[in-house]
Amino acid sequence: MLSVIIPFFNEKENLTPLFEELHGELSATKLAYEIVFVDDGSTDGSANVILELKKHNSTVQLKRFSMRRGKGYALQAGIKESTGDLVAFMDADMQDDSSDIHHFLKKINDGYDLVNGIRARKDSLLIRFYSKMGNAFLRSFVRSPLTDINCGFKLMRREVLDTVPFYSNNFRFLPIAAHYKGFRVGEVPVHNRPRKFGKSKFGIGKVFIGFIDTITAFFLYEFSERPLHFFGMIGGFFFLAGFLVTVYMTYERLFFGVLLYRRPALQFAILFIVVGIQVIMTGFIGELIVYMNKKNSKL
Repeated sequence: MLSVIIPFFNEKENLTPLFEELHGELSATKLAYEIVFVDDGSTDGSANVILELKKHNSTVQLKRFSMRRGKGYALQAGIKESTGDLVAFMDADMQDDSSDIHHFLKKINDGYDLVNGIRARKDSLLIRFYSKMGNAFLRSFVRSPLTDINCGFKLMRREVLDTVPFYSNNFRFLPIAAHYKGFRVGEVPVHNRPRKFGKSKFGIGKVFIGFIDTITAFFLYEFSERPLHFFGMIGGFFFLAGFLVTVYMTYERLFFGVLLYRRPALQFAILFIVVGIQVIMTGFIGELIVYMNKKNSKL
C-alpha cells in the first residue's frame, strides 16, 4: 500500500491536473494506493476541488485545517490519516513530476528505507542560492549525505516515520534524521518543472525560518546527546573573554594606578563572566536532562 501525502494552500488550479497525472502514474504501478490531500487553511475553494474528486475516486482522502498551520503540521496530519506501508511526500504546485514516482519505487525495491529527490533547479535565483547555502552548511557541519535536502518529493517506508520524531518544520531534515538512526537513505534525480498556475508560497520570511531550522538541525543532530559540548564552548568563550579583560585591568590598577571607575569595560567584563557561567550551567542542566531520559528509558 502506497500513501501519497500532498499538503496544499490555495492551489485550486493545480489540484485537478495533479490528481489526473498522479492517478495515471500510480495506476501503472499495480500497487494499492491512496492520495491524501491536506488543506492547510486554503481560502480559494481548493478543498471543494478535492471533495469533487473524492466523489468519483475512492483513493482520494482529504484532511482540512480551518486556518493555516504550516507544511509541517499538514504533513503530520496526512501521516496520521494515511495507512500505507510506503509513504510519499509531494508538493501540490505541480513542480514535482508524478512520473518520477517509478524511480523512487525502484530505489525502495533496491533496499533503501528512504529516498529523497534531487532537483534540476528551475527556481528563482534567491531560492537556488538559499538551497545551495543550506545544503553546503549541512554537508559541512552535520555531515549530511544528501545533495538536495530541500526537495519536498520523497518516499519512505512507514517504519522510518514510526522511528524518527516528526514535528513542526523538521520535515526538511527527515532524511538526515533517518540516516542518523541507521536507515539506508538514497537519492534519485527528479524533474523539477516551472510553476504554471498560482503563486509561489516562498518568500523572504521563509529564508529566515529555514536558517533557524538549519541551526536547530545542527544542534539536534550534533549535540542532542552532549549538550554541554555546545553550551560549554559558547559559555567558555564568554567567560574566558571576560576573565582576561578583568586580569588585564587588575594588572593596570595594581601597577599603574589606573582607576577602575573610569573603565566601563570592567562592567562588560563582569557581564561576560556572568553570562559565560550561566551558559555553561545551561549545558550542565541539559546533560542532566539527557541522563534522566536515558535512565528512565531503561526502567
